[in-house]
Amino acid sequence: MSGPAPVVVVGAGPVGSTAALLLARRGLPVLLVDRRSQPYGLPRAVHLDDEALRALADAGVAGEFLARSRPMAGLRLLDARHRVLAEFRRRPDAGRHGWPQASMFHQPDLEDVLRAAVARTRRIEVRRGAEVVGIEEADRSVTVTLLDHGTGAPRTVVASAVLGCDGARSTVRDLVGARMRDLGRPDRWLVADLRSAAPLPVWPGVHQVCDPDRAATFMPVSGDRYRFEARLLPGETPEDVDLPALLAPFGARDAEVVRAAEYVHRAQVADRWRHGRVLLAGDAAHLTPPFVGQGLGLGLRDVHQLAWKVADVVTGAAGEDLLDTHQAERAPHARALVRLAALVGRLMTGGGAVAAPLRRIVLTVLARVPALAAYATDSRTPALRRGPLVDRRGRAGRRLAGTLVPRARVRVDGRECRLDDALGDGPAVLEAAGDALVVEAGGRRRVVEDVDGTLTAWLRAARATRVAVRPDRIVRSAR
Repeated sequence: MSGPAPVVVVGAGPVGSTAALLLARRGLPVLLVDRRSQPYGLPRAVHLDDEALRALADAGVAGEFLARSRPMAGLRLLDARHRVLAEFRRRPDAGRHGWPQASMFHQPDLEDVLRAAVARTRRIEVRRGAEVVGIEEADRSVTVTLLDHGTGAPRTVVASAVLGCDGARSTVRDLVGARMRDLGRPDRWLVADLRSAAPLPVWPGVHQVCDPDRAATFMPVSGDRYRFEARLLPGETPEDVDLPALLAPFGARDAEVVRAAEYVHRAQVADRWRHGRVLLAGDAAHLTPPFVGQGLGLGLRDVHQLAWKVADVVTGAAGEDLLDTHQAERAPHARALVRLAALVGRLMTGGGAVAAPLRRIVLTVLARVPALAAYATDSRTPALRRGPLVDRRGRAGRRLAGTLVPRARVRVDGRECRLDDALGDGPAVLEAAGDALVVEAGGRRRVVEDVDGTLTAWLRAARATRVAVRPDRIVRSAR
């Protein structure tokens, strides 16, 4: 008996490649297609938090990613004269998931890691230089028409599902009639990627210049790479900007400019994420301003929370209605973070000259209150809303359901590992049984030792004794 038809993943960027790996690790054949004949070699995303890293971990590439990235030191807010308004430091050691709370990286490095993982995964076929030009849905299948750019010949593929991970100009989104809805005004910025053989004399975190006349951001990325961004004035072009003068305060006047281009930061979320077995993820479903660094992270969360649902539906383990939860869960979460990014941008850079003195006072107070300063560097994102897969009833449910279970250190059968290894690939239950913790997963019950007390403290703070965990490590319910 033959297996299921392949899942067609459209777009071989970080989100699409991660989706392909997650699906293949669940036993599904995958056809990964991309309109480009060669990988896109220029950097875009530079930041990833430890929640989104759970997706890369389940895709099997977190360790390789961390080897080519570096922990983010925190955020420093500067006024127009580059005087420090506030500084929010991140601890360099691991956060609640066992990794730095935030990592800086060069996107082509991440794509190299993902491309190598895809190449060694037997269930994934890659077809580059092929553009999707047609999608026709049938009962429990999708017929995809591809146009080969090299030969000009069309090819049809019968797919068990289609994931549109093909970016801001998504063809899949257009073909299913979905549209982007604005949550804020577009914002034009100059983005420059730099290299410097000698380390630049700057604080190792992100510098945000809160200048309403010329808002700017400067950050060390990884290795000898740096990123500079500056808001463009009305009618101004990148060629009009005196870039060396703007780089001078960071000691980067003589740095090599690898690329300088105009980017339009948008705040948008798609009105439809699912059409039958065609689903959108990543920039095809949402676009966010850069101020909270969640652009790529949102996309990785999309596919991490979608891959197991697609696998269950395709294999018959769940009904078609499971796919309804994709937009129901991910769209509100994306809207919340897109709106937050837009708000943070306005608070840090808006208001004109009148707002500058007030901003200095408010930020000074924030930096001096430990609880508020900790919130500014916390990598946790809002919990998923209540729904069929998120039961937020009761005190414990309201505190934990819809959030990620900590990737804590545990000891199982005398071997130390992370909780994810004990939870396995499917649904699981974590329960406090007296002084012990028990994991029930894959039909087995095993006692786990909470090595450093992280899980015990997490349960106790929510007054929970039992949590049900989904395959994507999201808490389904707690009591």
